[in-house]
Amino acid sequence: MDKIAVLIPCYNEEKTIKKVINDYKECLPEATIYVYDNNSSDQTAKIALEEGAVVRHEYLQGKGNVIRRMFREIDAECYIMVDGDDTYPAEFAREMVDKVLERKVDMVVGDRLSSTYFTENKRPFHNFGNTIVRKSINVLFKTDIKDIMTGYRAFSYQFVKTFPVLSKGFEIETEMSIHAVDKNMLVENVVITYRDRPEGSESKLNTYSDGFKVLRTIQRLYRDYQPLKYFSCISALLTLLAMIFFIPICVTFVKTRVVTKIPTLIVCGFVVLTAIISLFSGLILQTIQMKNRQDFEMELHRVGRENKDL
Repeated sequence: MDKIAVLIPCYNEEKTIKKVINDYKECLPEATIYVYDNNSSDQTAKIALEEGAVVRHEYLQGKGNVIRRMFREIDAECYIMVDGDDTYPAEFAREMVDKVLERKVDMVVGDRLSSTYFTENKRPFHNFGNTIVRKSINVLFKTDIKDIMTGYRAFSYQFVKTFPVLSKGFEIETEMSIHAVDKNMLVENVVITYRDRPEGSESKLNTYSDGFKVLRTIQRLYRDYQPLKYFSCISALLTLLAMIFFIPICVTFVKTRVVTKIPTLIVCGFVVLTAIISLFSGLILQTIQMKNRQDFEMELHRVGRENKDL
């Protein structure tokens, strides 16, 4: 088992990967540096190998697929995940590692948004999207993670070996954040400086398509992790909709003793029934979710014992 593993998922990062590897070698000389190439068409893998990194390949396209492979194959006491585009300075890695190894933090978030991100990042829609995602998750899940979509994070062995990677692309960071909060894991923030990509290096993140994927991921995870709240909201909306159409019918009936809109009344009845079904679905799924949390705690105990054996 490695003491520290630096995980660098890469796709066409030949312009920056050499510097990234050397920076982390200097700051964390005891670490093993892993570069996972994700079907690059340039010299990324060749350069990484020449610089002494352990180079492996993931042929399923997408950052989430790469992270799944990394977490499955690598055993370490502490993991540092960083992008290969040289946007995250290596000098903060030591502080993040110490939090995991000494304070037993499960996930350390490299917080760009509290420092230079909004001035360095020249893509305004990225800035807006990061703000929306952060506020949405902090409100829905009642947490205070400062930067939801940062690719600069440190993890404990227990987090890595109990995190079920479901996302295939850039929404993986959102999934990590929500999983840690829902499972009551210790999460801390470290404010880092952020620098935009050097000239000639292009972002692989599509502002609109990947942004919508992230929002869909939030919706899906809120449904999965907070089913009672999710289905209660649907139930309340359906009930409100039914009442909006039922009240005029009721008022007319009180005045005239005649039901003038029988089809509307029937539809209102079915909408209310759907609302009741939605509410009870949430109650049932919430019970299942609580059982899953109990099972997860037992899994944490198992992984903890496994870590000591290693």
